[in-house]
Amino acid sequence: MTESDVREQVRSRYAEAANAVTGAFARSASAHGGTEGIGAQACCAPSSLEEANQSCCGGGGELDAAFGAGLYSSDEQGELPAEAVAASLGCGNPMVVAELAVGERVLDLGSGGGIDVLLSARRVGPSGFVYGVDMTDEMLDLARSNAARAGAGNVEFLKGVIEDVPLPDAAVDVVISNCVINLSTDKSAVLAEMFRVLVPGGRIGISDVVAEDDVTPQMRAERGSYVGCIAGALSRSEYLDGLAAAGFTEAEVVFTHEAAPGMHGAIVRAVKPA
Repeated sequence: MTESDVREQVRSRYAEAANAVTGAFARSASAHGGTEGIGAQACCAPSSLEEANQSCCGGGGELDAAFGAGLYSSDEQGELPAEAVAASLGCGNPMVVAELAVGERVLDLGSGGGIDVLLSARRVGPSGFVYGVDMTDEMLDLARSNAARAGAGNVEFLKGVIEDVPLPDAAVDVVISNCVINLSTDKSAVLAEMFRVLVPGGRIGISDVVAEDDVTPQMRAERGSYVGCIAGALSRSEYLDGLAAAGFTEAEVVFTHEAAPGMHGAIVRAVKPA
């Protein structure tokens, strides 16, 4: 497939997930006469080519514990609208990684239904601000609706691609992302954009799927699809080399849990030199 084919497949996949969440909650609200008491159904990214053909939010596949809302604590889930939790498709919890402080400005790359933006908004408080960037209209609609339900006034969701972020230079203190960079077909551009939008001394704290160094690109493709966050993943060494090439220092990639054989959910941290 061409790069544009891959991007369209990713966009379609996440549009389907957003529509599934919106539709499921609309049906439940209608059946119950309102939204009160509706539980959140956790989503998971597909871990194989077969699962990639199904919507994780549509109830067609089994829950994969390597992905989704189960990676957030019950307290964190309780802070948010159920729709935001249900739309979680990540492979980690950037809140654990980024260690946000009051007053910081944050950017979430591939913000989806808004779970990490809304959690970040609570961490940075009214004096801070959080941007979410996503290319999928359906996810942006869902995220904005979730922000309104949560009463979050210090957030903004922007349409754009993570290879060309619609923010000026040195706009944020922290960049977070949750299982999205592996979906890009130009990861060096993503890393360069993260570096560009950070202030000097700013940092990244992201979750992503990362391969062990001995797992080749062909082996990654055999373990799962691109849209399932597997085939497009970088290896640990590739990640570290890419971060260094972009200008980051103090980079580390720490595996947290297995997402597929030889491939892991991982914490990625790095700093833009002051």
